[in-house]
Amino acid sequence: MSTPPLASGPQGPHALRPLLDTVLDALADGTRARGGPLPAGGPDAVSARLRDAVGDVLPEDGRPDALYTLVRALTEGAADPADPLCAAHLHCPPLAVATAADLAASVLNQSLDSWDQAPAASALEALVTRALARQTGAADALVTTGGTESNQLALLLAREKHGAGLRLVHGAGAHHSLPRAAWTLGLPDPVVVPAPAGTLDPAALDAALTALPGPHLVAATAGTTDAGLIDPLPEIAARCAAHGARLHVDAAYGGGLLFSDRRRTALTGIEAADTVTLDLHKLGWQPIAAGLLTVRDPRDLAALTQRADYLNADDDTDAGLPDLLGRSPRTSRRPDILKIAVTLRTLGRSGLGRLVDQVCDQARTLATLIDEHPGFELHARPAISTVLFRPAHADDDTVATVRRTLLTGGHAVLGRAHLEGRLWLKATLLNPHTRPDDLAALLNLVEGHTPR
Repeated sequence: MSTPPLASGPQGPHALRPLLDTVLDALADGTRARGGPLPAGGPDAVSARLRDAVGDVLPEDGRPDALYTLVRALTEGAADPADPLCAAHLHCPPLAVATAADLAASVLNQSLDSWDQAPAASALEALVTRALARQTGAADALVTTGGTESNQLALLLAREKHGAGLRLVHGAGAHHSLPRAAWTLGLPDPVVVPAPAGTLDPAALDAALTALPGPHLVAATAGTTDAGLIDPLPEIAARCAAHGARLHVDAAYGGGLLFSDRRRTALTGIEAADTVTLDLHKLGWQPIAAGLLTVRDPRDLAALTQRADYLNADDDTDAGLPDLLGRSPRTSRRPDILKIAVTLRTLGRSGLGRLVDQVCDQARTLATLIDEHPGFELHARPAISTVLFRPAHADDDTVATVRRTLLTGGHAVLGRAHLEGRLWLKATLLNPHTRPDDLAALLNLVEGHTPR
């Protein structure tokens, strides 16, 4: 049997071209077979269909149809973030141009742990990260796998600067990755500040910082996971400055507002942060993963310095070869910056801003439809692109059952959020192609599956 062809090298494009046709056919066929936002039948039915399609995972002899078979099976069993009725999570449909760039990144297979493995990719990463850092008022940024890694890195940099006694202070609506990172890094138990209106209360923060011995790291949120709310950043920054506390802003969701001229003022105060989490596989329409951590003081990055003679020998660094080990706690890293760079260059800030405005406007349209419908209760007007609602007069068990019925039937994907002692359905709108008719259809499905 001949040796399988490689994706890179002079013959790579020739070898890939027919395979790409196979993948595109399988994607199309699998999407038609699914016929909706996610597969019907629930976990057991989906697993059974996948097992039947895959068969023996490691057969004695290979199967030439494996590419088509597995891509089609995975597509048929996928939740499709590009379907307007798939609106549960911060899980965006990726742009075609970003996905094409991601293919190139896979083909080139650069590893950003030493310059000689990724000469141009390391230079591109330096250009793009610093340009994005400037959007938050910072000097530099690191590429991460997403909000969780960014938040953990923010705590690590703070710990290395202020010591192991550093205490994390965050609002009740903060992302779960923040207290988890404090635990992982051996920091004291975090202090949770009340958020009676869904956002961190500055007066309660001031009281906590006054009562607790420092040093403190305050983590504010720009775009909570449950409701998309933005903490009052200017007031929080002022309290941090008054108490000498370090400030981190988790803007994994809301950071995309920086691209919008209409909405970037919602993030006023973010420039005071020492570190900021951004996540462009949310309001940036990138294939996963596309996270960043911006850093106001580049000297903080010295905490990541490592030496490995085979990757960043002192004499190589002295001779001018860039040292990449201090750019991430990971060693092997794919060039995720390529898809981000292609997107920024193709759409520009205004093009990305228009997409942000579209999904935020959709959320307001959905909120109006809910508010005007006697069969639904709206939690609040949306701050970004998340809308919480529930069937009027339904109890929490009914709300949960309606959501699961829509999921297992393959009809729609809605999230869930517990706020103010009640369970709400959550629609997170990230598809700029969604139309008002799609939003009305989503509400009709919920109404149609709610017991009278």
